[in-house]
Amino acid sequence: MIARSADWSLELIVTLELEAAGRHSDFVDLNDIASAAGARIFRTINSNSVDCLDAIGQSGADFIFVIGWSQICREEFMNLKPGKIIGYHPSPLPRLRGRAALPWTILLNEPITAGSLMWLGDDVDNGDLIDQQFFHVAPNETAESLYARHQAALAVMLERSLKLLAAGTAPRLQQDEQYATYAAKRTPADGLIDWRAAAADIERLIRAVGKPYPGAFTYDRGERLTVWRSTVLHDAGRFHATVGQIVDQTEEHFTVMTGDGLLRVEDWESGANRRPRLHSVLGSL
Repeated sequence: MIARSADWSLELIVTLELEAAGRHSDFVDLNDIASAAGARIFRTINSNSVDCLDAIGQSGADFIFVIGWSQICREEFMNLKPGKIIGYHPSPLPRLRGRAALPWTILLNEPITAGSLMWLGDDVDNGDLIDQQFFHVAPNETAESLYARHQAALAVMLERSLKLLAAGTAPRLQQDEQYATYAAKRTPADGLIDWRAAAADIERLIRAVGKPYPGAFTYDRGERLTVWRSTVLHDAGRFHATVGQIVDQTEEHFTVMTGDGLLRVEDWESGANRRPRLHSVLGSL
């Protein structure tokens, strides 16, 4: 978007060292994008390191955009371009400041969300707003689809905001602190399925932590089994089974008893590359 705007040029892209990419499920190598834009690329695992700060400082950039980077920008970083550092957060700020905003959006069953373009502030996601793009969250929204919609929202906001930023007329709208909420960090371990939960809650977890994230998972005969897609079924009391037990199975799916009914698992991946057995109980190591 910046490279296509007449008032802008892209001087430097800071991205992860390739050796560290495996620790980040949504990593994309930006080397080709940098080359196409005529920008220099700098790889680092610490955006606050002396080498990184020097590279940014020597780039001659008028603005710094911090997008898709989870590290906190510390004082030395903020002093590179005071008042001219811009961030993006995938939530309707001040709601859901913090970490893992996309999974939390689905887990909280949010009906509406937004992308927020902001001036970086002195604390996590508390900076003045430049623009927000709101959109509805679909009942079957997945992490992957929500990720794509946020990318589209960011493109729309940049289209609106880049000329204002270049002209020095971009707004600085203070966030209303009385509406602030905070989202805690999530780890891959938080994707463990508790089959005692309601079927709808398990299905929501599966959507929230699916690709590009590591996925919701359980155990089958001691082997990890990752669940990528599922559907809540109406039970009508026909099946009597232990929580976590497989009560039905076909070539395409298997059905599990949950805390309040049935969940049909339609896409899964097993570390042992084997299908769970009918009547086996999932969840035990």
